[in-house]
Amino acid sequence: MTEAQTPLRPSSTSSWALLMMPGVFVMLWSTGFLGAKLGLPYVEPFTFLLLRFLILTVILVAAAFVLRAPWPSTWAEFMRLGIVGLLVHGIYLGGVFSSIHAGLPAGVAALIVGLQPLLTAVGAGPFLGEKVTPRQWLGLALGLLGVALVLGEKLHFDQTGLQATGFAVAALFGITGGTIYQKRHGGGMDLRTGSAVQYAVAAVPMAVLAWLFESGDIQWSGELIFALGWLVVVLSIGAISLLYILIRRGAASKVASLFYLTPAVTAVLAWILFDETLAPLAIAGMAVTVVGVALVTQNQNNKPKGNSL
Repeated sequence: MTEAQTPLRPSSTSSWALLMMPGVFVMLWSTGFLGAKLGLPYVEPFTFLLLRFLILTVILVAAAFVLRAPWPSTWAEFMRLGIVGLLVHGIYLGGVFSSIHAGLPAGVAALIVGLQPLLTAVGAGPFLGEKVTPRQWLGLALGLLGVALVLGEKLHFDQTGLQATGFAVAALFGITGGTIYQKRHGGGMDLRTGSAVQYAVAAVPMAVLAWLFESGDIQWSGELIFALGWLVVVLSIGAISLLYILIRRGAASKVASLFYLTPAVTAVLAWILFDETLAPLAIAGMAVTVVGVALVTQNQNNKPKGNSL
């Protein structure tokens, strides 16, 4: 067997990288709410996202041509990528940014979106053929309880309008549908060209919504530039790429359970960056959430029937 034919074995470095991916993803994803909080005082949400998506499209298209990345070969592939772009980037991010801009506390928005693992587990059965065991259902329930404990003191739905809450609910269904659809149809996606298509498609509704409902005014500041750069590079390129890699390697319900950790990590980061205190109840909720995620993600031997990626 020649050197070119020798099968490659994963190195210890690559194994450690794979083990660290979920933790890194949760850390990066959790900063999204903080980035929105930092930038939204200076720009309206749809305009903010339009800028973000346009910058990303230019960067990824340029990278794809330089690296000679393969583009989708059929219109059906373009359509599938566009659907994921609308769900994960358009509806999810548009909903989260709009809910916070409309007055919904970031913690409440995080809690609503934190229901995603439950919806994904329910949808993974009929759409992906994944079996969710009783142990996993217990873990999902504990995760929800932990999220509620972490954010319990921040829940004041009486002070928010139905519109703001509706935006967050739309974001919940967007990220849930996008996760399931990506798992079913997006296994062969090239992260460079596929992401470029997704962001380009998501920019279209943002442009329409910004034109219809916003003034288009942008107050350029150091905070806005930092938030935009962070959300473009770290969130949209780093965290989204990790999400798609994790979806390829694991069951959709298992990957979705990681989102339960987002509110707790966001609370810790807010404490570090914005001096927001953590109550004992919130710390207890974090521990419950970790236990719930462990029940869902550990010792999962069932595999999807078909469409395995």
